[in-house]
Amino acid sequence: MEVNPNSPQSNGSSVVPNALGNVQRPGEYLRQIRIAQKRELNDVAKDLNMPVKTLTALEQDDYKTLPEATFIKGYYRSYAKYLKVDATSIIQRFDDIYQNDTGLLPNHALNNSPIKIMGKLPGSNSDRNKKLLKRILIALVVLVVLAAAVMAVQNWTSNTANHGQDIAPAESDVQVLNMDNTTAVTGDQLELEFSHPTSVHIVDSTGKVLATGRQASSLKLNGETPFQIRLDDASAVTLTLNNEKIALSSYTVNGKADFRLSR
Repeated sequence: MEVNPNSPQSNGSSVVPNALGNVQRPGEYLRQIRIAQKRELNDVAKDLNMPVKTLTALEQDDYKTLPEATFIKGYYRSYAKYLKVDATSIIQRFDDIYQNDTGLLPNHALNNSPIKIMGKLPGSNSDRNKKLLKRILIALVVLVVLAAAVMAVQNWTSNTANHGQDIAPAESDVQVLNMDNTTAVTGDQLELEFSHPTSVHIVDSTGKVLATGRQASSLKLNGETPFQIRLDDASAVTLTLNNEKIALSSYTVNGKADFRLSR
């Protein structure tokens, strides 16, 4: 026979009480009902998914080892429903004796519990929708800024290319100083074709400067060999002496050619 140390009225009788006695404690009353129904404490704890320690404290009305009053009332209701007894009188009796046992009001949990009503949770649907909308707007702004930047770069590149095309003829317009083009064709003939602009300097054997400066169009020069020739970019020039093509690779160092050429 189980004995509840908190109940001096427990006499071991297996008679089912008709109702909660005038001075009987709620836990003792439920314990007597359980024993009368021949239910083991471990089985009840398992069925209610409640620790045996908690259920024992509940039957012993040991409120100081139990959670706050709100939870105790919930335990009582679950236990009463499980044993098929009315929980109303049990809760009323609990309210009467709880303050005497603990010095706290039965509803103190509502005022002092760390579990408080916090309003809407940060992760509520409304907040999530607002955050999502904000992120979408930010993403759209970033896309617009990036698109504007790309367009600006493209326009700048296009303008630069057009500007380069506009000034390219000006480079070709920089005429090479040709000291001998107006005279009769005498001596050896030197021809230069350009793939792109580069600077040249050509002097014949008499010391006459035949051409000097930056050039981009073809040149035909006449003078006495050997010619002293300097090309800033030899890869831009195709050279012919008396209609014979001259290979410049053997004269080229670091892209520049500076050599003497004779027939």
